[in-house]
Amino acid sequence: MQAQSGADGEIDVIVVDNGSPGESASRIAERLGARSVRLPENVGFPAGANAGADKARGDVVAFLNDDALAGKGWLASAAAALEDPTVAAVGPKLVLTGRYLEVSLDDETWWAPGDHRPLGRRITTATLGGRDVLAYLVGAGVHRLETDQAGPPVDDMSGRVESANGDLDHRARWRWTAGRDAPFYVPLPPGNGPVELSLNGEQVRPTRVVDLLNGVGSYLREDGYVGDIGADVADDEEFDTWEERFALTGAALVTTRDVLSKVGRFEPRYFAYYEDTDWCWRAQLQGYRMLFDPTVTVRHERGATSGGVLSRRVHFLLERNRLLTLLRNAPATLAIRETWKKRHGGGDDGVAEVIPRFLPRVLGERALLSRSWVLSPQEVAERWAGVDVPPESQV
Repeated sequence: MQAQSGADGEIDVIVVDNGSPGESASRIAERLGARSVRLPENVGFPAGANAGADKARGDVVAFLNDDALAGKGWLASAAAALEDPTVAAVGPKLVLTGRYLEVSLDDETWWAPGDHRPLGRRITTATLGGRDVLAYLVGAGVHRLETDQAGPPVDDMSGRVESANGDLDHRARWRWTAGRDAPFYVPLPPGNGPVELSLNGEQVRPTRVVDLLNGVGSYLREDGYVGDIGADVADDEEFDTWEERFALTGAALVTTRDVLSKVGRFEPRYFAYYEDTDWCWRAQLQGYRMLFDPTVTVRHERGATSGGVLSRRVHFLLERNRLLTLLRNAPATLAIRETWKKRHGGGDDGVAEVIPRFLPRVLGERALLSRSWVLSPQEVAERWAGVDVPPESQV
């Protein structure tokens, strides 16, 4: 990960070496003329970002993941927007690395009894140039990977199923499309050679080749879950205007030293996931605004840092940190309801068992944070809950 700050037109690049083997990240940084902050072990994204920010010089401070590549003008555009004292942070248009085939199938949409999803075709095999890509199909036009029996979650990015003891269980797999007029996307391999796409053994002609969005800011659902606006949508002209957002991703976030002093640092115990949402929510409660900047692009290789596998550990962090974020920032009724649901039968991710251990501490944190609130949690929720949520992600 990197933290960047600029002063008097100069950019000071800091590489946070988050426990890399043999200090390899530090050596690369020094060879390229950057300053490095060496941490003895991997302390996670928020603590690493904090360490970089502590060493940054200048008034503008930017965070960039190690699997992201910033486009021209990223810092300059954000710095100009941050001259408005009501703006806490600016986020760019985040675009996935590589290019994608867009596929639209002319299948009638139908619904199965007891299933709320629109359905089209059941895909059991998908190959691109002879390579299995069933697990890598993305977009609103295709549903999650399914298997022939109940079990642990399947990672859409690897096509693997992780068993309770950590072994990988290979099962029969399939995916349903979402019917007519709902495209999905297939990542193209590097190179410019022709590739043949086959679904269920039949060749399919793609509609076009596109860039695919990773996200243009974050939305807040009514139940306190967050998601990426524009995720897995073709980069056309839909998101080409400056907009306020509920939150921004920490993968490429630009703020100021003054805002950091008031809002505070990323919460280090999160380790990964929701720390950027928590930070933006705290800023919202202090009356700040988050801005999406459509004029600059940052390319992001999704899942490269974490490895992309939705392991039990990742599921635990996602759900635990969501509850921590709600208890620290959300309306009390929402925080209590979601915590109660998790405590009384909210899945097998292990979060229910640890709630009694973190609840007293996090309620104390909420009391301290509330001293700096300019808006109430209810006012922030009324402004943002349910806004920009895509239909397929509605509660």
